Amino acid sequence: MKFTTYRFAALIAATTMAVSGAAQAGALDQFKSFVATTKSAKGEFTQQQVTRSKSGKLAPVSSGSFVFARPGKFIWTYQKPYEQLLQADGDTLYIYDKDLNQVTTRKLGNALGSSPAAILFGSNDLEKNFTLSDAGERDGAEWLTAVPRTRDTTFEQIGIGLKGGVPVAMELKDQFGQVSVLKFTNFQRNPSLGAQQFRFAVPKGADVVNQ
Repeated sequence: MKFTTYRFAALIAATTMAVSGAAQAGALDQFKSFVATTKSAKGEFTQQQVTRSKSGKLAPVSSGSFVFARPGKFIWTYQKPYEQLLQADGDTLYIYDKDLNQVTTRKLGNALGSSPAAILFGSNDLEKNFTLSDAGERDGAEWLTAVPRTRDTTFEQIGIGLKGGVPVAMELKDQFGQVSVLKFTNFQRNPSLGAQQFRFAVPKGADVVNQ
């Protein structure tokens, strides 16, 4: 089942979303420094819904890679257990399902504003859309809590774990109490990116659905 894989797609579509000594700084200071100094990044991720289903089973772990450039340009690639691509060029969000060979497009607009995606991909003015506060140390990282200022969002609370000045994890709690956890590895800040990096090309023979 693709529930876990589609979760990151849903959080974006539903709203249409290393400094020396940084390890000793609080999460809020680390996060503000990260946002101010990181224009682009790339790395790898794992993702899992950690709230158990009625059967008591956990959803399978999804994994893949990402690259982004602020604001609103990103490529989020699921590789396991199912292949799926989310890509945005700053104006349009493209969701490509390889199994269906189908591309769904949506206008990005200001959709990232209060979504969890804004933490990584949005503009630098995050405090306009979120109330930010330190949440202490846990699992070797300093944690920050971000609460959306608007109620027009699927998520009621977002936790961001930082270490060494970069995000290492995010916890997404939705309005139904379900929690998804993303963990980031091989996080590279401000890599060199090509001019056409985020230009989307529709795969041959794919159906295109505009929403």
